[in-house]
Amino acid sequence: LAKKVDYYSAGTVEFIVDAQKNFYFLEMNTRLQVEHGITELVTGIDIVKEMVKIAAGHKLSYSQEDIKIDGYAIEARIYAEDPSRGFLPSSGRVIEYEEPAKTSYIRIDSGISAGGEVSMFYDSMIAKLCVHGSTRATSIERLRAALSTFVIQGIAHNITFLEAIIS
Repeated sequence: LAKKVDYYSAGTVEFIVDAQKNFYFLEMNTRLQVEHGITELVTGIDIVKEMVKIAAGHKLSYSQEDIKIDGYAIEARIYAEDPSRGFLPSSGRVIEYEEPAKTSYIRIDSGISAGGEVSMFYDSMIAKLCVHGSTRATSIERLRAALSTFVIQGIAHNITFLEAIIS
């Protein structure tokens, strides 16, 4: 598809697959997707670095055939939202913030820390937690374990930030 439209950079082509394994095109996004972290975990490729190199006029140093998928990755997005108000964004000061310990299989992208502010002027997503494992079951267990150690407490108009466990 990228060749057909002469597109040369990172992008995402989305499909849906039915029970008979027929693929149906949904859309193409010509930008970095929020889920790029899980792609990086299973391919070992730094997509952001590659986009910068392409923008600077360099060619990719590998071909599609060079890219191998290794294992399974899952992403959990951590939001400051109030479930009692229909999951509306919940702004306020972060009192306590402790991420799970980073390992070779845990990636955390965040922009918040204790004492920081979750603004009402921006997206309420405060972190992305990505885990990698050799099997889907391993990735799920690692995600559960990492989420169980994530500590976020804040004040948002006298509302405590949502605490959730994904089952």
